[in-house]
Amino acid sequence: MRALNLSTSQPLNLVSLPSARPERANAYSADDPQIASAISRAQENLLRQQKPDGHWCGELFVDSTLCSDYVLYMHWLGDVDRQLQERCAQHIIRRQLPDGGWNIYFGGPSEINASVKAYFALKLAGYSTDLPFMREARANILRLGGIPRMNTFSKLYLALLGQFPWKYLPTIPVEMILLPTWSPFHIYKMSSWSRAMLVPLAIINHFKPTRELPGELHLHELYPLGTEHRDFRLPRDERALTWRNLFLRADDVLKVLQRIDWKPFRRRALEEAERWMLDRIGEGSDGLATVFPAMLNALIALRALGYPATHPVFIKAQQDFATLFVDDPGNFRIQPCLSPVWDTAINIIALAESGVSPEDEALQRAARWLLEKEVRFRGDWAMNNEHPEASGWAFEYNNVYYPDTDDTAMVLMALRLVQPNDAAAYHEMFNRALRWQLSFQCRDGGWAAFDKDVIDGWLENMPFADHNAILDPTCSDLTARTLELFGYIDFDKRDQSVERALRYLMETQEDDGSWYGRWGVNYIYGTWQVLRGLRAIGQEMTQDWILRGRDWLESCQNEDGGWGETCATYDNPSVKGEGPSTASQTAWALMGLCACGDLDRPSVQRGLRYLLSTQQSDGSWDEKEITGTGFPKVFYLKYDMYRQNFPLLALATYVNYRRGIGHQRSFFSCT
Repeated sequence: MRALNLSTSQPLNLVSLPSARPERANAYSADDPQIASAISRAQENLLRQQKPDGHWCGELFVDSTLCSDYVLYMHWLGDVDRQLQERCAQHIIRRQLPDGGWNIYFGGPSEINASVKAYFALKLAGYSTDLPFMREARANILRLGGIPRMNTFSKLYLALLGQFPWKYLPTIPVEMILLPTWSPFHIYKMSSWSRAMLVPLAIINHFKPTRELPGELHLHELYPLGTEHRDFRLPRDERALTWRNLFLRADDVLKVLQRIDWKPFRRRALEEAERWMLDRIGEGSDGLATVFPAMLNALIALRALGYPATHPVFIKAQQDFATLFVDDPGNFRIQPCLSPVWDTAINIIALAESGVSPEDEALQRAARWLLEKEVRFRGDWAMNNEHPEASGWAFEYNNVYYPDTDDTAMVLMALRLVQPNDAAAYHEMFNRALRWQLSFQCRDGGWAAFDKDVIDGWLENMPFADHNAILDPTCSDLTARTLELFGYIDFDKRDQSVERALRYLMETQEDDGSWYGRWGVNYIYGTWQVLRGLRAIGQEMTQDWILRGRDWLESCQNEDGGWGETCATYDNPSVKGEGPSTASQTAWALMGLCACGDLDRPSVQRGLRYLLSTQQSDGSWDEKEITGTGFPKVFYLKYDMYRQNFPLLALATYVNYRRGIGHQRSFFSCT
C-alpha cells in the first residue's frame, strides 16, 4: 500500500476531468446543433443570474410551516406586524389542499403538523373558524388524529401559547450541555442541526415562557372528542427492555427532579447554554446554525433569558432571521436557509464542463468568491474530529461553526476546473481542504455531512428525537461524491480510505441495485451519485453490482423519457423511482447511465430527448416538484437552481463522455 502524500510540495492533478472538455466554446455544433443550442441557452440563463461579486444564490422553496411558525412566534412575542401577518396568512391559504389540509411536499398528502400549524396561524391572524376553508381544515385535522398526533417540536410551539401541557412534553435538561465528551451521551453525539435546535430549546424548557391567549383563540376544537384532558405521555414499547423505554423512564425521573427546587448545576448549565448559543449567533455566523428552526428557537430563548428587544444580540438575531424572508409583493414566503456556496460550486462545474473557458471572467469571479468563503475556524466538528487544521466550506454565506463535507467536496471539484493566478497559494489551499475532507471518513467507511461518527443508532430512541434527524448518518451520496473528487485529482486508488469507501458502497446497495439518497430525492439521487463516483475513481463499470444500479435506473424511466421520484419514497420505499418526470432527476439519472459507458442505449437517448424537448425558451427547465431533502419524512426543500444547472451538466456530461470514447454518431439517428 502506497503511503498517502498530501504535501504541498507535490501539486495534485487538479484539472483532470471526468472526460475531455470541448476545446472550443462552440465545439458542440460539430456534434449536434440541438445539443449545442440547448447548452448555449442554459449557459446564458445561468450567467444572467450571477451576482456582481461572482456568486449565485437560488431560492429554496419549502412548505407552509415556516410562515405558520412565524405567525405563532409573533403572537408569543406580543409584537405582531399586522401587514406581515396577513402576507403570511395569504401564503398559507394559497397552499391549502382540496381536502382541507396542508402537506410538506408538492403532491404529498395532508400532514398533521403542517395542518395544525396552518390552522392555528390563520386563527391567530383573525380568520373565523366558521369560514368554509377553516371548517374543512378542522375536519381534516381531526381525521388525521388532531393535536395528539403532532410531533414533539410542534407540540412545544403550542405549549408556548398555552395549547398543550408542558408536563407531557419530553424534558430537555439544560444540564446536558455540561456533560463531558467522554460520557456515553453529550451534545456532540447529536447532529449539528439537532444540537443547534435543542440547546435553545433546553433554555426554553427551563423557563417555560408561556403566553396566555384569549379563550376564543384556544384550540379545543382540534382535540378529538374526549381526548383534550387525557394523559398524553408518550407510549412505551411492549417489550420492557428497550432503549425507548429506558429513555422514557429517565424522562419520568427528570420530571420529578424538575419539581424539586434544589438544582445544583442548573445555573451553571444555563450560563453555559447561553454562552454556547451567543458564540454561534455572533461574528462569522448569520444566525444560529444559519437555519430557520435553530434561529427561531434562539430568538425565543434570548427573550426567555431576559434579553430586551433593544439588545444588540437580539437585534442581530432578528436581522439575521429577516434575511430568510422573500419579499415578493404577490407571494411573501420564508426560506429555511440560503444556499450561495452550494449553488455557486455546482454552477461553476456545469458551466466549465459545458465549454465555458476557465479563464472566462464570470468563472474567475465565481472562483475568487468561493476561495474567500473557505472556513478556517475549528467549529463544532472539532469535538469529534481531532484533525488539527480547519478548512472547508459551509452551505451559506457565513456559518463558521458548521462547514460540511458535501459543500467542501463540491467546491473542490469546482475549483479544480477554474484555478486562480496564485498557483502556490491555490495548491496549498486545495491540499489543506482535501486533508480536512479525508479526516471525516467515519468508522463504517462512509462520509456524513457535518460531523464524524455521529451515527449511534440508540440515540434515535430519545423522546425528543421524533424529528427523525438526531443523527448525522453516513450516506452513499456523500461517500460517492468524495470518491468522485478523489478520482478527478488522481488520488491513490489503492489507499485504504478508497477501499473502505468502496466497501461501504457495496454494503449499502439495495437488493434491487439502487442506493438510498440522504440529501436528494431519493434513490435516483443516491444511485446517480454512486455511479458517477465509481466511474471517476476508476472502477470497471461492467461489474455486475454496478450494472445492477444502471439497470435499476433504466427500470424506472417514465414513458416520456424522463425520470421522477417523490418524497413519499422516504416513508414507503416500495414506490421508489416513481413519480412525474422532473428536469433535475432526469439529469441525475442520465448522468448515472452515462457513467456506465454505453451512450447509445435507448434509455440514454430517450433521456436526452426529454431534456431537449422540455427546455424553456429562457434556457431553464420547469419543475414544480421538490427534489431536495432536509430531514427525511419531516422536511423537504426545492432548490430552484436544480432545474437549471443539473440539466446543463447532464448534457455536458453526455457530450464529454461521447468525445472521450471518440464516438461521433448523432443520437438523433438512434431509436
